[in-house]
Amino acid sequence: MRKVTLYIAASLDGYIARPNGDTSWLHNEKYTLAGEDFGYSAFLQSIDTTLMGHSTYKAIQGFDAPFPYPGTTNYVFSRSGHQGNEHVQFVQQDVAAFAKGLKQQQGQNIWLIGGGEINTLLLNAGLIDELILTSIPIILGNGIPLFAKGAQERQLQVLESQSYKNGFVQLRLKPT
Repeated sequence: MRKVTLYIAASLDGYIARPNGDTSWLHNEKYTLAGEDFGYSAFLQSIDTTLMGHSTYKAIQGFDAPFPYPGTTNYVFSRSGHQGNEHVQFVQQDVAAFAKGLKQQQGQNIWLIGGGEINTLLLNAGLIDELILTSIPIILGNGIPLFAKGAQERQLQVLESQSYKNGFVQLRLKPT
C-alpha cells in the first residue's frame, strides 16, 4: 500500500504560512546551505502524487517560477468547481475517502503538501503515515497553522531527527 507523507516546514510557533498564505520567509538567504536540499530531492524521487488544498495551490501559482511538480499527478481539493489543467486535477470529493482510495492504488508514495485544513482532515482520519517536519528558526506570531482547529490529539513517534547549521531541525515522525 502507498504511504501518505506530510513533508512540510513550519515556524517555531507552528505556522506554515503568514495569514495571507505568504511563504517568502522560507526562502531567506541566511537559511541557504551550499549543496544542501534537506532531503527534498530524495523525497521527490519517492513520490508520484501530490495532494493539496486550493489555497496552497493558489500560493504555488503565485511563485515567480514554473509549476514545481510537473512530473507528478497533482490533486487539488476545492469546494467549488474548477477545471483542471495540464498540471492539476481538481477534486470535490471527500478528502479522506479520496486519499484512502489513492493509497490502495498502485504507485509510489503520496506527498501531502498541505495546508492546515487538509492536514487536519487526513490526520483525524488516520491517513497520514509519516510526517517530515522541518522547523524553521522564526516566530511569525500569526498565520496558517500546521493543523487547523479540530485536530485530534495524536501521539507521534520520532523516527529520526537532524539539525542543520542554519538552525533548521528536521523530524521524521510516525503517528502511533
